[in-house]
Amino acid sequence: MKIIAYSYTDPLLETSPDQNSWGWEIDQVYQDLGERSQLQQLLIDCKTEPANYLLIRRLEELGDTLEQVSNYLNELEAMGVMVIATEQKYTSESAKFRVELLSLLQEIQRQQRSRSIRQGHARNRLEASPPPGKVPYGYRRTKGKYTIDRSISPIVKDFFDNFLLYGSLRGSVRYLLKKYNKKISVTTGRRWLTNPVYRGDTAYQNGEIISDTHLGIISREEAAQVDRLLRRNSRLPSRTASAPHSLAGLVVCGQCQSRMIVTRVTQRYENKEYLYLRATGCPQSPKCRAIRYQEVLEKTIEIVCRDLPLAVAGMNFPQLDAIKNSLNDAISRQQEILQQLPALIETGVLDVETAKIRAYKLRTEISQFQAKLAILPPVNLRSVAEAVSIPQFWLDLSEVERRFYLREFILKIDIIRQDQDWNLEVIFIF
Repeated sequence: MKIIAYSYTDPLLETSPDQNSWGWEIDQVYQDLGERSQLQQLLIDCKTEPANYLLIRRLEELGDTLEQVSNYLNELEAMGVMVIATEQKYTSESAKFRVELLSLLQEIQRQQRSRSIRQGHARNRLEASPPPGKVPYGYRRTKGKYTIDRSISPIVKDFFDNFLLYGSLRGSVRYLLKKYNKKISVTTGRRWLTNPVYRGDTAYQNGEIISDTHLGIISREEAAQVDRLLRRNSRLPSRTASAPHSLAGLVVCGQCQSRMIVTRVTQRYENKEYLYLRATGCPQSPKCRAIRYQEVLEKTIEIVCRDLPLAVAGMNFPQLDAIKNSLNDAISRQQEILQQLPALIETGVLDVETAKIRAYKLRTEISQFQAKLAILPPVNLRSVAEAVSIPQFWLDLSEVERRFYLREFILKIDIIRQDQDWNLEVIFIF
């Protein structure tokens, strides 16, 4: 008994299956990549030495149309070869195989139509063309590429600049409404901040990203800072990212472990207001007492000025430098290979289609390396730590500006209570 197997793989959509994945003892495997030359060889071999069984994954691998699939099935049947589709309910030796085939025809046609659509999308990816759908705000589509729309792109750039300055998504949304009368939702604003298009990259539905396909509205450095701010804000309670007070969302009561919120207290006939940090979720009775906000802020700044340079000095910068150098070297190697592809096409080593597939894979790998590089701490962290360790630096900032810098370095602030007194434990992010 002779058992053979056949598989067809479209290099634009998938990779070839493992020859040992059939689950049967196979005498010979025929594999086609892009064309069906091995299928023709299979038919020639079966005429000289017929096989008993032919295993395929799905019937539509036998051709690009229903007619081709039907013709090959008839030819194999005429030679006495029993066809078994391992991923479909079809066996040509079955008494009901004609009924099974008729029931599969509609599915085969649908799969072939889906494959044709996916092939078109895959070819667009190879050309680094934008995916179908609405063009992101601030761009327009010209000649199959994204082009910056100079009339509205300044609105998007101003949105990013505001977010980079204050680190508040809701604040940036309100800023657009106030300055440009441009109303967007917070969800849309978050989508803008994470959209690769604004960074000069193109993202596809399969999750892959190709870098440097068009001119970005923000730079790589700005994009990395946006990502750090978003990660930082994700650690904070909801809505505190845009709170007007710099300590909002950072302070935790060490005794009851509840977060402390900023509350305002005013007195009748007085314009002055007093700010307190209060543990509103305190389960104890009596509840943990409130603490004056200004005292906690002053103590926090004192500790940051004293301890932050020591914390940064304790970081292993040589190791970080080694990681960055390794990623940059990997990017350089992939770029060198990209530059060699035109010469390989000219010499006939690679055909145009294969070169496009190789270029696509290289560019997606470069994007992955760049993403890993972007999440590393900034190289100027030590110099920034030296600047913010000067008390006068904090005194010259507004509350919103202080909020930005405190959240850049601080994970949380614990209030350590000692009878009627209290102290602070500032925990840094690194």
